[in-house]
Amino acid sequence: MSEKIELRLKIDNWDEKPYRELADGTKFARAQVALSDPTGAVESAAYEGLLYYAADGTSSYVTLMALSGTFGGRAGSLVLRGNGSYDGTTATGRMTVVPGSGTGGLAGVTGTATSVSTHADYPFMPLTLEIA
Repeated sequence: MSEKIELRLKIDNWDEKPYRELADGTKFARAQVALSDPTGAVESAAYEGLLYYAADGTSSYVTLMALSGTFGGRAGSLVLRGNGSYDGTTATGRMTVVPGSGTGGLAGVTGTATSVSTHADYPFMPLTLEIA
């Protein structure tokens, strides 16, 4: 039986640095993001992404996110692996729980997560976690 958990993580720090910029206006960047949860359900959250920006400012990215806290009454940690895109208005990401990454009460957990956000959500990142 899966459980759906709605989170609203606060972006405490977004440290993004380009590592390759091309003459056509495209670039590659790495982002390290520190997140927190005002409700306290998430004890710690960290996000890392590799991003490709098109010349028009849209992007495509791959991510890893580590979460620890209490989800669905189970305390522990897990890692989410995902990808997404930004169309100039909305960032949409899809992630899956990395097999074997769960600890404590989340050991053996499987599931997915989605995040859809716009500039209006800032400084928060909505995240829907579905775990079984």
